[in-house]
Amino acid sequence: MEENKARALLVEAGMKLLETGLVARTWGNISVRLDEKNILITPSGLDYTLTKEEDIVPLNIETGEWQGARKPSGERKVHIAAYKIYPDVNFVVHTHQNYASAISLAGFTTLDITQEEKEALGGIAVSGYGLPGTKKLTKNVAKALSGGAKVVLMEKHGALICASSFEDAMEKAKLLEEICKRNIKGNFDEEADINLSDRLLSEAKAKYKYCALANTAAVVSLANAKKKIYAQLDDMAQMIGRKIPVVTKDKAVKKLEKYGAVLVPGVGAIVKADAEDDTAAMKLLVDKAAVSAIHTAALKKRARLSLIDCALMNLVYKMKYSKQKNK
Repeated sequence: MEENKARALLVEAGMKLLETGLVARTWGNISVRLDEKNILITPSGLDYTLTKEEDIVPLNIETGEWQGARKPSGERKVHIAAYKIYPDVNFVVHTHQNYASAISLAGFTTLDITQEEKEALGGIAVSGYGLPGTKKLTKNVAKALSGGAKVVLMEKHGALICASSFEDAMEKAKLLEEICKRNIKGNFDEEADINLSDRLLSEAKAKYKYCALANTAAVVSLANAKKKIYAQLDDMAQMIGRKIPVVTKDKAVKKLEKYGAVLVPGVGAIVKADAEDDTAAMKLLVDKAAVSAIHTAALKKRARLSLIDCALMNLVYKMKYSKQKNK
């Protein structure tokens, strides 16, 4: 593909992934093949809404060297592995889609999927866990890809989709989410108390500039059951931290001084951030974390990230990625 067209395609792809909810904020990454040795990849930590064609990074998959002012995505080695293993792959996208992320935690061995769906995805596998950007993650994903899968669920992290084109990648991502959604276990069908929710949100907004409600059925169900959420996925650990506690309605606003999100029975969750776009991302993360918590509990699977991993990722996020998104 011509480089100018490829740059424009990646900018467009980032916006479409945001619109469909397959990624949030700066998470996920996208690349396209230029020729046998070179690809273009999205930059590290830059908001998709701000990414321009000149921000896209040229990268040599043989040497690992890149050009330009921007640093390439921290997951570039996973992309490099995909292109080396599959010469017919021209487009790679790493998503953080809700149901696929939850399924990566548990239940993959009994996945309800048809042979036709497997073929449409190009094969599907799950890879072992590794911290974001590490050699361990790359090694585990490469192993899964080498087994013949072009869609890999990265445990606790998201999905990697290898495709012939952007259109092919989007179709695979949507199909993957449909498959994973029907495989989610557990019950979450409760609704929030609208009056209580509105009152608490108003109180929170009077004290904090950026607040919002996360009141999907999954979040409300956990809040009503008074079950705190522990981080099982990297993105929750990065942006929210190790846990989302359950608090009473009279203490909810006060507790937001310490936590980025709190669960409140009858409400769901109230989230607080430093910017409007961060607040929107927090809502998505709380919902995904709730779906994951319900799914793993139904399967009696303990999938929490370690205290050390949570602390490390949250620190790196605060010190690095939270400051990069608008630069």
